[in-house]
Amino acid sequence: MRIGHGYDVHRLVQGGKLILGGVDIPFELGLLGHSDADVLVHAVIDSLLGAVAMGDIGTIFPDDDTNLKGISSLKLLASVADLYKQKEIKIVNIDATIVAQHPKLLPYVMSMRTNLATVLDLNIAYVSIKATTEEGLGFTGMSEGISAFSMCLVESNL
Repeated sequence: MRIGHGYDVHRLVQGGKLILGGVDIPFELGLLGHSDADVLVHAVIDSLLGAVAMGDIGTIFPDDDTNLKGISSLKLLASVADLYKQKEIKIVNIDATIVAQHPKLLPYVMSMRTNLATVLDLNIAYVSIKATTEEGLGFTGMSEGISAFSMCLVESNL
């Protein structure tokens, strides 16, 4: 058994889309990034790569790769899932937290869980996603950005 931890953060800006867990969330601000800037999926990818010492999201998917501009982060996650299948690594569970002052995310959490479980071929019971605020403190509390943390447990013979 191995564990992995992931973290990601992106700035909120006018005119962008807010995509979290592959869900397009209606909001006046969006996340700025090379891909769709889905901080949740990026944190999950980093936790999965970290669990088996395969680097991080920037190593596997560099932000100067023009082929990745605007790509859905779920496609990046699917690539990591393929790597896991090739190496016969089994995901036991994922536990993730999104940190955002606004918008309220509870109505979207089940769709996020479904998206991740589908891409990773997991029972949804093994994908936990929570959302919290920072009570107005820090950059997330002041709605300047959104961050996400992810932990995973995997079975691997590596």
